[in-house]
Amino acid sequence: MKHTLPCTIDIDTHHIRDWFTAKVYKMLPELTFVLGGAASGKSLWAENLILASGLAPVYVATSRSFDDEIKMRIEVHKSRRSDRWINFEAAFDLHTTLAERESTQAVLIDCATMWLTNHLLEGHDIDAAQGALMSAIDVCPAPLVIVSNEVGQGIVPDNALARDFRERQGRLNIALAAKADLAVQVVAGLPQVLKGTLP
Repeated sequence: MKHTLPCTIDIDTHHIRDWFTAKVYKMLPELTFVLGGAASGKSLWAENLILASGLAPVYVATSRSFDDEIKMRIEVHKSRRSDRWINFEAAFDLHTTLAERESTQAVLIDCATMWLTNHLLEGHDIDAAQGALMSAIDVCPAPLVIVSNEVGQGIVPDNALARDFRERQGRLNIALAAKADLAVQVVAGLPQVLKGTLP
């Protein structure tokens, strides 16, 4: 529908509405942190949040294929994403991938837990890696959604590596939540807002 003003300037009201909706009502925060337990629905919820923004969706996968189970999980994630998604793999260094994004895109990192696991298994300096991750977040010009696992609500692991992982994952989650504009915990597919406001 168009309205013609006396000065003969045509205004497309549908275009204005669509622009306003995309720019205001669906605007993503600079950083959204999505936390949840295993199979809680956090990744699917994060994907839908990205798609609802109306921006070009970018998926940054951090998982490596260690065994058949992980390969199967990767395929499940891939199968539900349409051709709209731009896909990258970044098991360790996220800086270049994030720095090259555009403000017209929305970026999903899935997930911080696999990223941390990669560094731990390679014996990397975790404090340095976490610092590099925070720096990578800062250089990303696009809104960013990071998925991570809540691992501190179960029993105490029976080996030193697992206990170290749990401790470091907890510290990473705290750092990401502190940095985020919006933090959401997903339980049984339902988002519980911990910080900020849903767009």
